[in-house]
Amino acid sequence: MEPTLSPAAAGVLAGLEAAGFRAWVVGGCVRDALRGESPHDWDVCTDARPEQVAACFARTLPTGLVHGTVTVLWEHTPVEVTTLRAESGYSDGRRPDHVEFVTDLNRDLARRDFTVNAMAWNPRTGLADPFDGRADLAAGVLRAVGQPEARFAEDALRILRGLRFAARLGFAIDPATARAMERQAPRLRAIAPERVQAELDGLVLGAAAEEVLARWPAVLEPVLPEIAPAVGFDQHNHHHCLDVWGHTARAVGSAAADRAVRLTMLLHDLGKPDCFSRGPDGVGHFYGHAQYSAELAQTILTRLRYDNDTRDRVVRLVRLHDAPLPVEEKTARRLLNRLGERDARALIAVHRADTLALAPAWHDRLAELGALETLLDEQLAQDACFSLRQLAVNGRDVLAAGAAPGPAVGRALDALLQRVLAGEIPNDRAVLLAELKNLIQ
Repeated sequence: MEPTLSPAAAGVLAGLEAAGFRAWVVGGCVRDALRGESPHDWDVCTDARPEQVAACFARTLPTGLVHGTVTVLWEHTPVEVTTLRAESGYSDGRRPDHVEFVTDLNRDLARRDFTVNAMAWNPRTGLADPFDGRADLAAGVLRAVGQPEARFAEDALRILRGLRFAARLGFAIDPATARAMERQAPRLRAIAPERVQAELDGLVLGAAAEEVLARWPAVLEPVLPEIAPAVGFDQHNHHHCLDVWGHTARAVGSAAADRAVRLTMLLHDLGKPDCFSRGPDGVGHFYGHAQYSAELAQTILTRLRYDNDTRDRVVRLVRLHDAPLPVEEKTARRLLNRLGERDARALIAVHRADTLALAPAWHDRLAELGALETLLDEQLAQDACFSLRQLAVNGRDVLAAGAAPGPAVGRALDALLQRVLAGEIPNDRAVLLAELKNLIQ
């Protein structure tokens, strides 16, 4: 299978070649295209210097001239074009101190992280693959280019990128590459939190997230030290067939591919080791672990600079991950009242993933969660009342019933809403007005 270029990528290659330069699509787009996937973005490398690239096209942006990158706007589609380069001196363990523009494609490919990302392609000259990336792609192996220790010493973030690629692609990590990742993992502590966040998101959303998390906790511990106590922690409980970290990894892999839900599963049980106790019968208990896990989640997500909405959602879902969810209409209404539709569905997804990570004997709970989600759908379809905005009476009605202006109005409305949510009274204006009279009196 050969890559099928996007119109923008094909146009940029043709434009550079028409001006007498050589050019290739390169990196992840080649990897994905060879896998039969449609790349999200196409990157181009060329022997043209940045100023020469800019002169070839009508519209360009100087994206990163110090590293030789110009963004070409081809019919409103951006294509990053980077001059072939060699790099040296990574004093901060992240970026090169020196960049040298070169004309040798192989020197450019030699600076890249993994062999499957170190391929370039041109429709006339074919595939440039000096490090056998295509063979590794076919074998499902993630292998560092050249000496693994050198690649990770240049840029420690490549260690997390390796885990992300393994989770996304389902690839095994070459043993020498794996050993270097483990040895150099402590250097991840120097990586910017925002960079860690991006790689962690990609990892947990990968199709092979369970396998990667279960296999590589030691690589993650420098940036997520809170996971260390969970690794190998025996739960001593018949609900569980895995230790705390094994359960965590399976719960992540069992969850819907939703960022907030998968982050919730990653963090939902981290408080268990500190909350562990054993009863007289030897059974393990984790009283209060949901609240403590929520506190740890707050700390972790703040440290990794997650946006407020994601942090607040995940912390709330962690706190509620073991809350009882009886299969009743009032449960569905109360979830909608407390969380809104988005997070009511997310909480059910969290409970489903948590259940799938239990011992198989407890999977009967899945049918109950499905039934609860059906009730949620029905309540929404019926436009059931689950918020003050939907209540058939309002503050003016409360005042007309004789309540004094002020907090008493809100308390009366909330009292009515709670009875509607519980199914004790219908959201009927006449009924609510009658109840108001009783409340005010």
